[in-house]
Formats: sequence, C-alpha cells, structure tokens
Amino acid sequence: MVFNIVPTIFELSLVTGILAFTCGPQFALVALGAVGSYAAFTLSITQWRTKYRLRMNAADNKAGNRAIDSLINYETVKYFNNEQYEMQEYNKHLLNYEQASLKTSWSLAFLNFGQSFIFSGALLTIMALATKEIVHGSMTIGDLVMVNGLLFQLSVPLNFLGSVYRELRLSLTDMEVMFKLMNKKPAIGIDSGELSSISKDADITFDNVSFEYVPGKPILDNLSFSVPHGKRVAIVGGSGSGKSTIIRLLYRFFECDSGNICINGIDLNNYKLEGIRHNIAIVPQDCVLFHNTIYHNIAYGNLNATRDEVIEAASIAELHDSIQNWPQAYDTQVGERGLKLSGGEKQRVAIARAILKNSPILVFDEATSSLDSLTENSIMKALDSATKDRTSILIAHRLSTVVNCDIIFVLDKGRVCESGTHNELLTNTGSLYHKLWSSQQIKDSKF
Repeated sequence: MVFNIVPTIFELSLVTGILAFTCGPQFALVALGAVGSYAAFTLSITQWRTKYRLRMNAADNKAGNRAIDSLINYETVKYFNNEQYEMQEYNKHLLNYEQASLKTSWSLAFLNFGQSFIFSGALLTIMALATKEIVHGSMTIGDLVMVNGLLFQLSVPLNFLGSVYRELRLSLTDMEVMFKLMNKKPAIGIDSGELSSISKDADITFDNVSFEYVPGKPILDNLSFSVPHGKRVAIVGGSGSGKSTIIRLLYRFFECDSGNICINGIDLNNYKLEGIRHNIAIVPQDCVLFHNTIYHNIAYGNLNATRDEVIEAASIAELHDSIQNWPQAYDTQVGERGLKLSGGEKQRVAIARAILKNSPILVFDEATSSLDSLTENSIMKALDSATKDRTSILIAHRLSTVVNCDIIFVLDKGRVCESGTHNELLTNTGSLYHKLWSSQQIKDSKF
C-alpha cells in the first residue's frame, strides 16, 4: 500500500495538472471526478459486501464444527441410527455456505462492473470534450490521443488500489475471529500472582467458597473444609453436590464467586497459574488421550521423565503387563482420543500420568470408576504408597475406595454436612454417609 498510494497520488496530481494546463480545467475535473467516484464506489460496495463474507465464514465454521462433532461422536450416531440426520444437518450448513458464497461472487461481479462503468463513463466524457474542442479548432488530434493516454494511465493504479483494498478488507474479515480471540482477555491471567512453588508439606483450605456455573443455580454454597498436609482426604456425596467443581476451582479453571481457597495459608490468587498446575497432579474423571503411542500418553505427565520412570509409573498403575502383550508394546498407537483402549485402560493411563508428575498435591477424581474390583484393589494399594506423605484428595462415588482415608467430607447441596473417618461416620445410623454406604452395600450384594 505504501509503495502504491503515494505514487498514485503523485501521478494523479501530474495528470490533472497537465490536463488543466494543456486542455482546460474541465478535463481535470472529469479526471478528478472519475477518481473520486471510483474510490467512493469501491469503498461503499466493499463495505456492503463484507456482511456476505461474514455469513460465508460463519456457515463454513458451523459446517466444519458439525462434521467434527458427528465424527468424534460417531459411536453415539451409530447407536441410534442417526447417520442420515447428521448428513442432513451438515448439508443445511453447506447450503447456507453456498448461498453466502454465491452472494459474495455476484457482489464482486457488481463491484467490477461498477468500477468499469465509472471509468468508461469518464473516458467517454473526456473524449467527447476533446472532440468538441477539435471541432472548434482549439485542440488537435494529438491532444485527443494525449488526453486518452493520460486517463488510461490512471486506470492501472486505480484498478490495483481497488483490488488491494478489496482483498485487504476481505482478509481482515476472514481474520475477524482471530482478532476477537486476541482482544478477549482471559478471566484468569497466566501471569497473575507471584509465587511459583508449593512446598511438599502443603495444606489446602476452602473458606466460605461459593460458586455457580449458571446464575441462580448455586453449586457450592459457603463451602468450608481443610485438607491437612500429608493426609488423605476423601470428598463424597451425591451427583451434583459439587465434588468435581472443587477440583476445577483448585486447579483455577474457574474463579470462585466468593470466599477464599488457600494453600499453606496463602490465597490461591497469589500463586502463578503455571506454578499451581505444576504442583498439583490430577487423575480426571474422563481421561482424554492423544493420537500417539501409549508411551507418549503416559510420559505426557512429565515430558522430562526417563523411560525407566515411565515404565515404573505404568507398573504402579497396573498397566505395564498389559502393554507388554500389545503388538508393539509401548510403541502401540492408542488411536484418536484413546479409541483403541478400554475405559479401564484409559483410567490407568491417567493414574500413571499423575504418579509420573510427582507433585506435592495429588487429586483423584473418580480414579477407579472404570476398573473391575480386582484391578481396583491392586491400584488402591499402589495409590496408598503413591500418596504417602503427600496431600491428597479423593473424589469418589464408590465409598469402598475411601474407607482408609484420614478424613471423609460428605457434601450435600454444596456444603459439608458431615465429616470424620469411615468408622466414625458409620456409627451415626441416620447420617447421609451411612445411607450412601448401606445403599451401595445392598447393590453390591444383589450383583
């Protein structure tokens, strides 16, 4: 733009000056009018065309998202025989894209037609003026050729500037989503806080913490409890009581609406985000794997770990023997999102990752929910050694996995309604924990 705008302005000044000096001011006015009309028309039509480009981009994004969503969840689609429905929904987005694309194309044709019409009109006008002057004898045939050549000389940079502006405008439109993302400030800043490390003797305190995902639907309601360092603490309760939300707040995926979360007596906001997540290892409820080898997926917990350390973590998670029986052992591909692994195997990968991370705080969110009873018992023994002298939190539905915990907090409607050891909580026959325990024992006896 810099190397073309300035020369074009200079050339326009020369052409209008020569026309005004040689042929008269009316010729210069025609040239200036042509340039002004050309620029105004190009700017207004390009601005008008932008909405069609935005619609086309939106339809393209929706079509892509729909295709990805249906392909990732292909099992659910096939379970319910909804392949045709997904194809129809995808086709709707493609039709919207087609319509927006056609409007973008014909609006471009209209822009090109208008630009040519303006310039052709200016050329016709200036040739008519020159012919009139020749008839009157004040201009020669050579002057007519000069006028024609000078005006044509302006058409080249004008066409170039018009196309450059059009392409620049459309490119900025295409990049609009990226600009919105760049301008969007994260709710939790990466560089917030000053502290970057957490001691191995870490303790955790939730002090009157309240949180809601949707306004008017509280998940945590003035929740307060403490996790002493080196202790195994369990958090149990019914579905929707806020167990997993506690982990998300501790990991700072979200900020609590009110109250404070402290580690070693220091508010969580005073720690750097990277420092918090580096010092907390978590076994998530749903383990998502990368489309890579099983070795890479385990080593992802600590990319600097040696191969022996990765194998040791896999052994603790009761996964090493299974991997040895696979065709390519640790170099076996797990497929997209761990497609080729069972639910129990994916959960053991998550446990191995957490063990390999070797953080002072360990969090297990339903760490054994997809495991059979025999594997669960062996892994619980391994977790006993892994959590020794570490601050650990166990989120569990199956109460059999938390009977050996030092403290058990029972959540109900976002608050701690009961706390104590397994035996202490069972002594109160009217407690919620006793009801949960009795209900699960009855279910287990039926099976």
